[in-house]
Parts: sequence; structure tokens; C-alpha cells
Amino acid sequence: MNEQIIRDVVGELKDPFLHRTLAETDGIVSVTVKPEKQHVSVKLAIAKINTAEQMTLQMKVVEVIKAAGADSVGIRFEELPAETLEKFRGTATESEAQDLLSPLNNIEFISIASGKGGVGKSTVSVNLAVGLARLGKKVGLIDADIYGFSVPDMMGITELPVIRENRIIPVERFGVKVISMGFFVEDNAPVVWRGPMLGKVLDQFFRDVDWGDLDYLILDLPPGTGDVALDIHQMIPASKEIVVTTPHPTAAFVAARAGAMALQTDHTLLGVIENMAWFQSQSTGEKEYVFGKGGGTRLAEELRTELLGQIPLGQPDWNETDFAPSVYAKDHPIGQTYATIAQEIIDKTSK
Repeated sequence: MNEQIIRDVVGELKDPFLHRTLAETDGIVSVTVKPEKQHVSVKLAIAKINTAEQMTLQMKVVEVIKAAGADSVGIRFEELPAETLEKFRGTATESEAQDLLSPLNNIEFISIASGKGGVGKSTVSVNLAVGLARLGKKVGLIDADIYGFSVPDMMGITELPVIRENRIIPVERFGVKVISMGFFVEDNAPVVWRGPMLGKVLDQFFRDVDWGDLDYLILDLPPGTGDVALDIHQMIPASKEIVVTTPHPTAAFVAARAGAMALQTDHTLLGVIENMAWFQSQSTGEKEYVFGKGGGTRLAEELRTELLGQIPLGQPDWNETDFAPSVYAKDHPIGQTYATIAQEIIDKTSK
């Protein structure tokens, strides 16, 4: 038993996310062999640590090293450097590309978060998704607000997903592929499930839905920093996060927690959107700052990010033939504001 033998046997094992051998990914950082004690210590780098997949790989590593003659094994894990991940990104096979959580995908995850409910986070999620689709991007939208799902109603979706070859086919509306807990709950019943059950549903939204080819996947997160939001932050390989607030100082203060959570879970803050920024009178054109001023700017400064835009209070123009109560038309002034923010998101994520 020597270092090269250990490198050979461990090197044949695959990174659970990249689906490439540890030899191919240079994932064997160090090997220490103590023949007198029949002990081997290895340090391994994989695409994502602290996951169930890491535990499975750990058991395999122990198995092959003991088969090579060791009595005891010590293992430490770290994450592969960003430049190594970048080398493999976009090289997914067709089957691997179906796994949205694989680092091999080129999909941009955009998480829409808020510190509290009632600030219009879902309205922002819906209109940003539609705005990106109008700019020619392939967009998916996960209504991850499991307890407060509202996206299907907001978008005027009346049909349900279908199952095809054991895959869930999302509903498409305004060029956006949508999946929501609302599709699987009868008659607007309350969701009274506990955390582990919700985690399985979220995992299904990522792994069992046939999303096809996407440029962006928008995640409408639950408000606050609870278990479901934390689960999502830990599930996805990386995401850009947008924090939604109103101008009110208290709303901005609470929203800061959601932004801090993104940073603590190694996700990137894309910026802040201030919703309900003002009400503009149709008769006089005068702006009334119903919820005060400055909350979005202060929040952006506190989180050291930028204010992506301000959305005034308003209501989309409804019609009976294409009813979608929360989607602004392309030529509506607020629809144009969302289009501007969507273009800014494209510019930022394409750098």
C-alpha cells in the first residue's frame, strides 16, 4: 500500500455532481499513507460539499481504500476552485443536462427574496420572468413559496402540468415555463406539511420536471429566512439573488436579513428592487410616496449592492380573453420598467 495505489483507486471514483472521475477533475488534493499504522488520510475536492451526495462518495472512498489494505481512513472535503468548475461547465451529456442541480449546467438561477410577505415579491418574480422571455431568453419559473403559492393565479394559468415518461411537463404561459405547488393542491387547500416533505417536493421540482433548454430559472422564494428558503439556497449550485422591499424603513430593515442569508450561503447579490415606490395620479401626474421614501436605496447601500429599479404602485390592464391579473403588458409603463430591469439582469449575468 502506497500513495500511488491510493491515488489510482480513489481516482476512479466519480465526482457526484460533475460525473467525471476524481482523476479527471484533479479532485485528489493530498494523500498521506502511514504503513506502520495501516492508516490513510485523503483530502478531496468536489463540486459541492456538505450534501447527501458527499456522504455517498465518502462511503465509497472508505470502501476502496480499505480494499487496498488500509485499516482506517480519514477523509476531508473541500470545494473545487471556480476555474476548475468552469472548465467542465457546459459539457454535460443529455442525461446530465436534465439535472438542473448539476454544476455542469449553464443555467442562471435568479432567486427573488424578501424579508417579509406583502411586498410584492411574487409579482416581481412573474414580471421579471415574462420580461426576460420577451427579450428572447428561455425562462423557467419555480413558485417555491410553498405555503403561499400564487404564481399560477397571477399569470392566469388554468391548465395543469402533464406527466410524460415519468417526467413532469411544466405549463408554459407568456413564454415562461412554470411549476408551482398550486398545481398539486386541490381547491386552494392549505399546505400543512412539515419540512422534510417540502424538501422532497422542491427536489422534485428540480430533478423530475422536464425543463428542456433554459437560459434562466427564476425562483420565487418564500419570504424570510426559514427552512424552505435555506433548503433552496443549499440545493442549487449557485444563484444570483434579488431582494425585494418597499420604501418603508421597516420593510427594508427586515429585507436586509434575506440579503445577508444569500451572502452567508455563498450566493451572489444581484441587487435590490423597490416595489410600491410611489403612486402616480392619472389626473395630475403627481407622485405620492404612500410608503415613504428611500428604503430601497438604504437597503442596497447596507447590502453593498445596487438598486436595480423602482416599481410604482399600479395595476395591469385586464381583459377577459387573455386574463392574467398580475402581468403587465409589454407597452404598459410598468411593463417597460420591468423590461429595463430584465435587460440589466441579462447584461450583468452575461459578463
